[in-house]
Amino acid sequence: MTPGSKAKAAGAASGRAAFYLTLALFFNCQAVAAEKLRLGVQRTGTFAWELAIIKAGGLDRQAGLDIEIAELASPEAGKIALIGGAVDMILSDLLWVARERGLGARLVFAPYSSALGALMVPAASPINDLADLKGRNLAVAGGPLDKSWLLLQALAERSNLDLKSQTHIVYGAPALLYEKAANGEADASLNFWNFCVALEARGFRRLLDMEEVERRLGAKGPVAMVGYVFDESFAQKNPAALARFFKIAAEAKESLASSDADWEKLAPRIGVSDPAQLALYRQAYIDGIPRRSIEAEAADARELYRVLAKIGGPELVGPAQELDAGAYYQAPQDY
Repeated sequence: MTPGSKAKAAGAASGRAAFYLTLALFFNCQAVAAEKLRLGVQRTGTFAWELAIIKAGGLDRQAGLDIEIAELASPEAGKIALIGGAVDMILSDLLWVARERGLGARLVFAPYSSALGALMVPAASPINDLADLKGRNLAVAGGPLDKSWLLLQALAERSNLDLKSQTHIVYGAPALLYEKAANGEADASLNFWNFCVALEARGFRRLLDMEEVERRLGAKGPVAMVGYVFDESFAQKNPAALARFFKIAAEAKESLASSDADWEKLAPRIGVSDPAQLALYRQAYIDGIPRRSIEAEAADARELYRVLAKIGGPELVGPAQELDAGAYYQAPQDY
C-alpha cells in the first residue's frame, strides 16, 4: 500500500469512528432525555384507556418520557402510593386535594374529567322528581361522604327535603349497587357515570344528572371534580416533563373522541360488545373532557366547595371552609 493509500484508509477509518461515536452520543443523549414519570393507575379506569392509546401510538417516546405504570387496586391505594412517594401522579378527587392541603400537604390538581354520575330509575318508575323519593329505597355508591351524594342532598334541602331521613339509604360499592338496581332491589340509584351508562343500556332513565345538580347549586358549567394529582415539589422540579405529558394526554383524549378504531380496541377492556352501549360510553367520555379555562373551573369549584363544606363538614373537607387558591396547578408560562 502506498503512503497515499494508507493515509486515505486511515482517514476513512477515522471518519467511520467519528460517525459511530456521533451515533452513540446521539442515542445516549436520547436515553438521558427520556424523563421517568411514575403513574398510579386503576386498570379498569378511563386513565388506563388513555395510557393504552399513548403507549400504542408511541406518544410517550416521542415526548421524551419514560412512563412507568403502577396498577392500583383502589382509589385509596393510589392516595397511599402518592403520599408515600411510590408514584408521581394519580387521578383523584378535588375535595381530597383540598382536604390534604388544609392538613399541610402541598398537593396540586389539574382537571381530568367532569364526568359524574346520575340519579337513575327504571324506565317505568313512577318517580319523576326528588320529592317522589320519599319513603323509597335509594342506593348510593361511594359512601356517605361521596361528593355526588352530598351535592344531591344540598339540592334537596332547598326544597325542604331531607333525603337522609326521608328515604331508605343503602350504601355500597358501585358494581354491587349496579347489580341491585338492575335486579329491582332499589327504587332509585345514584352511581358513578360508567355504571349509569350500563343501566341506561338496560332501559333505565336519568331522573337527574349531576351536572344539572351542579348548575342548580351555582356552577356556570361542568366542573372537573376528578383530576391529575401530584406534589408541588415534583411540579417545580419537572415542569417540562409535566407539560409534555399533559400535551400527549390531551392528544390521547382527542383520539378517543374521534376514533372509531380506538373504541373497538377498548370494547373488550370495558366489557361491552353491543355497539349501541359502546356509543353511550363514548359519548359520556367525550362529554366529560374539560374544555374550560382553569380560572372558570376554579370559580365554579369554589361555589360547590362551599356547599360541600357546609353539608359534609370537617370530616369531608378538613379545617378549610374555602377552597385553597393554590389547589389548582398553574403551569409556568414558558411551558
